[in-house]
Amino acid sequence: MVSDINNCNDAISHVATSVICFISLLALCHGLHILLKPLSQPRIISETIVGLFLGNLPIVRTGLLHVESNDGLQNMKFLTDFGMTLYMFALGLEMDPLVLFRIPKKEAIVAYTGMFFTFILTSCTAPFLQYGVQSNIKFVLAFSIILSSTGSPLLTRVLTDLKIGKSDIGKFAISAAVYSELVTILIICIGYVIFQPENAFHVRSRKPDQHEYFKGHSVIPLAVALLIQIIITLVAGPIILSWVNSANPHGKTFKGSHLVLSVAFAVCIGCISPLLGFSPVLSAFITGVFLPREGRISQFIVNKVNYFLAFVFYPYFFVWVGLEAQFGRFEIRALGSWARLCGFFAVGTVSKIIGTVITGLIFGFHWPESIMLALLLNIKGHLHIYLTIIAMKNDIITYSTCIGMILAMLLKIVYIPMVAQYIIQRAKKRLPTQPLALQWHDPTKELRVLLCFHGPENVSCAINFMEISKGKGEPGILVYATDMIELTDQIAATLVPGGIDNVEVTDKTVVETREKITTMLQEYTEHNGDGITLRRALALATYNTMHQEICNLAEDSIISLIVLPFHNGPSSDGKTNGNHTGLRYVNRKVLRNAPCSIAILVDRGFGAITQISKSLSGALNTVVIFIGGKDDREALAYAGRIAYHRGVKLTIMRFLVDTNAENSITKRTSQQEEEMKLDDECFANFYERYVAGGNVSYLEKHLVNSAQAYTTLRSLEGQYGLFIVGRGGRVNSMLTMGMNDWEQCPELGPLGDILSGPNFSTTASVLIIQQHNPKVEPGGADNEFSIM
Repeated sequence: MVSDINNCNDAISHVATSVICFISLLALCHGLHILLKPLSQPRIISETIVGLFLGNLPIVRTGLLHVESNDGLQNMKFLTDFGMTLYMFALGLEMDPLVLFRIPKKEAIVAYTGMFFTFILTSCTAPFLQYGVQSNIKFVLAFSIILSSTGSPLLTRVLTDLKIGKSDIGKFAISAAVYSELVTILIICIGYVIFQPENAFHVRSRKPDQHEYFKGHSVIPLAVALLIQIIITLVAGPIILSWVNSANPHGKTFKGSHLVLSVAFAVCIGCISPLLGFSPVLSAFITGVFLPREGRISQFIVNKVNYFLAFVFYPYFFVWVGLEAQFGRFEIRALGSWARLCGFFAVGTVSKIIGTVITGLIFGFHWPESIMLALLLNIKGHLHIYLTIIAMKNDIITYSTCIGMILAMLLKIVYIPMVAQYIIQRAKKRLPTQPLALQWHDPTKELRVLLCFHGPENVSCAINFMEISKGKGEPGILVYATDMIELTDQIAATLVPGGIDNVEVTDKTVVETREKITTMLQEYTEHNGDGITLRRALALATYNTMHQEICNLAEDSIISLIVLPFHNGPSSDGKTNGNHTGLRYVNRKVLRNAPCSIAILVDRGFGAITQISKSLSGALNTVVIFIGGKDDREALAYAGRIAYHRGVKLTIMRFLVDTNAENSITKRTSQQEEEMKLDDECFANFYERYVAGGNVSYLEKHLVNSAQAYTTLRSLEGQYGLFIVGRGGRVNSMLTMGMNDWEQCPELGPLGDILSGPNFSTTASVLIIQQHNPKVEPGGADNEFSIM
């Protein structure tokens, strides 16, 4: 009885010690990551330093993990193999093997060229540097194949953390890395079927004392087992996962029995080839790569596994690496150890640079970008470190070589932040020095617009806005259709991880609303989407912080114009209601903080027009009210985009101060004189380009004061379906003087407030535009940019 109690106490004490040690490990990794943050070092560096340090600390090895007894190290090896099995399964599930049978893209050609040169140079230098215990030709070939690949999961994680994952060079590098790793692992799987790495790479053959059928390790039974596993995965996998996906649509919680069925199926399939001697780690990859990667269940499993790997397994993994790679056994005084370390780093780097520069010249890349791309593709991942340790434990390579290779792999990660910083600096040099506004937009480049939605009721209006804004069709517009979703407690409870730095909303109402909006937009672009590139985005936040989400999206995507719906949404009778006070707060905050020009669209019938895209004559009577100032110049610049649309009948109406009244006012300041000069130049250019050619009608109104301006606006009621005005910044203040006194919505400006007020026409929509403040630095060099 006493002994049982003591055993129970020992077990509880052991579990408690393990939990405390693991929590301490996570705390150390997180703390070191914070200290290294000023150097922009990725999390893997802090995890590696902590793991290698603890793994080589005597008190940890003997006192806590009991490595000397060998039981502790075997247990850690078992857990590491389990983690790597999950790692390979998730890696395979994210890859598409069918890309190998399609016409290679640029990314694939760059990846294959880099692999080829790395393979050739490594094969030539490996015999002289003597990486292996027995450096025969089979070892050299296997060694060269493994080292020619790129660690795609690690590269994706690092580039995302460094905010260049969405840039063109970041997406190109990640795609090329996936091609490289897919090909390499498939070659490794084929080689493992034929050769035995642990037995000097001899061809597999069944041992005499093994069972003829169930334990045969010869080539043919192993190949047959692997082929059966692939066939079952290809046939049964889509059937089972499709059924699970249909039974668990988005917005509903996964049924536990269906999750168990999916996991059990993957486990059973993955155990077929290991029963005959195939590696469980490689078998997990084969299972994942041939399962359907589309569908909710696949994405759910990948997200959960990656979350477990990032926050639980990776810190533990590097402690195991530190335990196995004893730095005391590194031959620090031997010249050969340092030659292998430097050779491993230099050969891989030079090979990647040669291959990428050659393909870069073929594809027309700038040579600095080609070199940066090569340095990114030179990164090695967790699989390479794992294989290095396994090779050392099986006496394929020496301790000294193993440690040198691990250090060289870490060096290939350390310089990545410097490469990313160089890429960002080059991108910033190419950013426009002018504000991100329509007035300075390059007509040879597509216009980037962030179009926001409160709900499906805004879609029709947004479609008509896209239609009249796309210009002549080339280069067209790039529209980020963004849903503005308030983050409530109910929605927050349904959030699930959707990637490294984002989440997925599973709330049924939100999912259905977004799907409805997406369907309506896709239906339009399929039939009338020439010149329009559509992307979906989400601004999920409370009303207090939603403006930050919108501004960050605009900055990261180098947006030139943000379009917000008016906070008073349309009702069934065509009038407006005031149910969205929180959204009004968002609009006002965006107006103050936007990194580009911004427009507020008051929909009072604009969305009801369904024939703009098909009309041969002007279905939409539109007028631009021009008084003066930077916002009015921005409105005029937007008018230039819709001037050639066959469904728009455009009129420019300029309000001018009567000469006699102008002489009676006080003398204008130099700033007002400069603004008026800019107004005249801008209007003269517009007149020559559009009005003189007969595409746009032109009217002038000579007015004395704001009362006449107000009367003139009221006289336009019923004549136009869309008014386009600037929000503010007008020089001729006597034409708007006093209008602010009765403003109901100051965020719309004097004219916008009058035109959208309840006393004006309820069938006239209004677009109020505010030009980007040139004092705000243009952004966009931190996430999505183009330099290749």
